[in-house]
Amino acid sequence: MSAPAKHYDVVVLGASIGALAAAALLARRSWRVLVLGQGYRKPAYRYDGLDLARRPFTFLASASPAWGRVVVELAQSQTFRRRVAQLDPMMQVLGPGLRLDLPPDVGLFGREIERELGGQRRVVDDVYTELAKTNAAVDAAFGLDAVWPPGGFWERRETGRVLATLPFVGDERATDLLAELPRESVFRDVVTLPARFAADLAGELPALALARLHGAWTRGVATLTGGEDELVEFLLERVRAHGGEARLHDRASALEWKSGKVRGVQVDGDDSPLGVTFVVSDEPAGAVLDLATSFVVPHDAKAPRVEVVEGRFVLSALARAEGIPEALGEEVFLLPGARGPAVHLQRRAAGEGRVLLVAETIVPSGARLQKTREEVLGVVLEHLPFLERHLLVCDSPHDGRPLWDFRGTSSADASIGPPAWGLRARRVERALLRGGGGSLDAEGMTPRFAVTPSWLHGLAGEPLRTALGNVFTVGRSSVPALGMEGELLAAWGAARIITRTDRRKEKMLREMWSKVELS
Repeated sequence: MSAPAKHYDVVVLGASIGALAAAALLARRSWRVLVLGQGYRKPAYRYDGLDLARRPFTFLASASPAWGRVVVELAQSQTFRRRVAQLDPMMQVLGPGLRLDLPPDVGLFGREIERELGGQRRVVDDVYTELAKTNAAVDAAFGLDAVWPPGGFWERRETGRVLATLPFVGDERATDLLAELPRESVFRDVVTLPARFAADLAGELPALALARLHGAWTRGVATLTGGEDELVEFLLERVRAHGGEARLHDRASALEWKSGKVRGVQVDGDDSPLGVTFVVSDEPAGAVLDLATSFVVPHDAKAPRVEVVEGRFVLSALARAEGIPEALGEEVFLLPGARGPAVHLQRRAAGEGRVLLVAETIVPSGARLQKTREEVLGVVLEHLPFLERHLLVCDSPHDGRPLWDFRGTSSADASIGPPAWGLRARRVERALLRGGGGSLDAEGMTPRFAVTPSWLHGLAGEPLRTALGNVFTVGRSSVPALGMEGELLAAWGAARIITRTDRRKEKMLREMWSKVELS
């Protein structure tokens, strides 16, 4: 290994909320931090001056004690509170013969349930009573300084004591959260569908995760005016404010290691590697370890198998505002009818009388995507009559197909979808999107994971520590059953483990928290 040109205490790879929260916490604790974007793509790209979305963004962790601990330590509680607004309704569920708004006002919430599900009101009330008790217990548990997921003996013991206080864990007789609901009740979909889209775990969710994620949608949904961009910049500001650096356009091409630990990080385009004490990444462990040339994971390394089995397919549809019902919420879940997938739909103002609809569905990993765009658009059109007359542009970054431009078309342009839609569009090759931040080739979908064997009562995925002793993962694969909150729990755990390797910094942290508690 050549001599490093520069040394950092921690190099963070990625710009997810987990990676950036860990970076901000460690910078606050006086560690010298560098953030590399590692292929990070901004959430929006442009075509002909119009914004299109790569992915939806909902800040579901705003009420989590995991996020609360982060902003308190960063001394940003009041500042951040002024940045957010509350959605009303928190979400909307549309299905065949169903339009259910879930407002933050408890009285209005009850009347809405009575209107759509009157015959099941008592059972629904019981479900929300149980949800409230469960989430109060989880809030208390996640407010404690524990490592999620735990690694060594003492961490497992500490986290196990916390888990023992929670409902739906450690008791095989624990009843299903929705056991009292009729099997055919549409309210089952109202509970499970938003939770499924919030999680990064494929398959059926554990009861505790289901309660936690549905609670994230129904205890008040916070929004940021600038969306994901604003959250990323907020955390990067904290990294820089405490002496850290951020290079989002750069990526590590190799990790140089010796004696089971990474000693250097080679950045694309740099002449020599950067010296490093710790590496934190939001990628799964396998992807990070692939950067360490010739490193072989020991055969006796014990870790669950985490596989990508699903992905999130995203479609952007830009339309004139007059084609969108005024009552359409900002966060909407479309239940599948006779055909088509379930869809999570976001409505965003796009200026000049336009609305951007961002539709997301979940597809199996490796699935052919040549007709997925039509399937998702078909579900949206089924629930929003007359929208097809007002479509302007439609595109997905994931299928590699040309963008559809519906403006000023003629009979010579390609027909889109079934004849009943009556749609024609000019097909715009992807090479013309590169100037606005688009990609020439199909972009990978945000992954969802299967974990074998299940552990930590179905909540956890990969351990924070990897087979390289000073490399940690804090991404979606760490606590996939809890979605965004899981990333924050992993970030806190990794920051705690790293901080405890330096007694001086750990002492500073204890003193800082004592001042916070006294104030």
